[in-house]
Amino acid sequence: MTLANPADALARHVARTDPESIPADAVSKTRTFLLDTLGAGIAGTSAAGVDDVIKAASVWGQGGAAQVWHTGTMLPAPSAAIVNAYLIHCQEFDCVHEDAVVHPMASIAAATLSRCQELSAAGKPVDGRTLIAALAVGVDVATVIGMAVEAPVRFYRPATAGGFGATAAVARIEGLDEDRVASALGNAYGQTSGTLQPHLEGSMLVGLQIGFNARAALTAVDLAKAGVEGPRDFLIGRYGYFELYEQGLYDLAPISQLGTRWQITRLSQKPYPTGRLTHGVVDGLARLMAEHGFDADAVEAVTVEAPPLICRLVGRPAIAQPSTTYAKLCLAFVAGVFLARGRVDVPDFMGPEMLSDPRVHHFAGMVSVVQDTNADENALNPQTVRVRLTGGQEHAITLPVVFGHPEAPLSPEQQRDKFRRCCSFGRHPLPEEPVARLIAMVDDLENLADVADLVAATVS
Repeated sequence: MTLANPADALARHVARTDPESIPADAVSKTRTFLLDTLGAGIAGTSAAGVDDVIKAASVWGQGGAAQVWHTGTMLPAPSAAIVNAYLIHCQEFDCVHEDAVVHPMASIAAATLSRCQELSAAGKPVDGRTLIAALAVGVDVATVIGMAVEAPVRFYRPATAGGFGATAAVARIEGLDEDRVASALGNAYGQTSGTLQPHLEGSMLVGLQIGFNARAALTAVDLAKAGVEGPRDFLIGRYGYFELYEQGLYDLAPISQLGTRWQITRLSQKPYPTGRLTHGVVDGLARLMAEHGFDADAVEAVTVEAPPLICRLVGRPAIAQPSTTYAKLCLAFVAGVFLARGRVDVPDFMGPEMLSDPRVHHFAGMVSVVQDTNADENALNPQTVRVRLTGGQEHAITLPVVFGHPEAPLSPEQQRDKFRRCCSFGRHPLPEEPVARLIAMVDDLENLADVADLVAATVS
């Protein structure tokens, strides 16, 4: 597809979207994934290293207008955006767009709600309809950029593409015109960062990279508001994003979907707090065990036949003493958790005892990941899960999509249950009354006069 400058299409979509023009299904999904993101952020406050992140952010300035979710700590908006993006992503429980290989809401919600709190403190509250439009166009921008890529992932796309989405959302909150939206996106490109090395090593920097780009979104918009012009050909220029970050392998066709196919309706909601690429083995095992009536102790071997992306990013060995992040990004370990405990949830990765559990490692040692013949370097599906039992029986299932995908979604009851569990996993578990209040506020988001109240409601 030929576009004179695809960045112009992004800027036009951000600046011209009327909240009243967003279809009902996109509005509904925006509410769904905002609640999901708030829950992931609350659960994130109990993760390892959070106090260190807050401590570092406090050195950069204290007493600002934006709040670290659920903790009450007040910081300048850019610092709060870093911390909150980390909270949202650090439990690996936030939503993902599978075709784009992007976790868009972590950077978008962190940056946008930090700016909304800042505006509220200045007497300029942002209402729920404006927030819905900002989140929807932000997800569109992040995901069409990711969807356009045909190269294998080598930079951390949730951070890099997510940063463009966050910039678009903040620009929409600020009501920038097309010219300044384009400048803001170019300014964001100059700050874009995120590599796969932290993912490979299981480092905390995985989530922090998303935070860096959330902070960059606020800076990029402020620069554009002040008249600083960013590069306009930041996507397809000689040194643009697609050339430098994505090896020059791209197809711009997804950008033509802007305004006609709302990508927030295509997000996958995570049923388990682990890398999305590990979910197929849990879904497949659960289905096979339910269909054939065997239990974990009857399992002798598990083989997952998966696309190249899964093999490359989560086909890592189950090491003896993994970090929490490494364990959540190790398909074999996640399968071991499910077989050992019959569940995969936040507490299963908290602390050395859970991470070194001999029974988990026993089952993890039975799991093999084999690359299939899929030629798509960015595909997550289909996947085949094969099980051999101690008696010699073999069972297999091929999953065209995995539980949580928009074509195999969580039910409304499962969505609410996940949110309540996330609220119970926070460092100060939320009682039922504030949990119900948060749900009600998001359900009635279109009529919320000041979305800063959402963040305040996360504090117990």
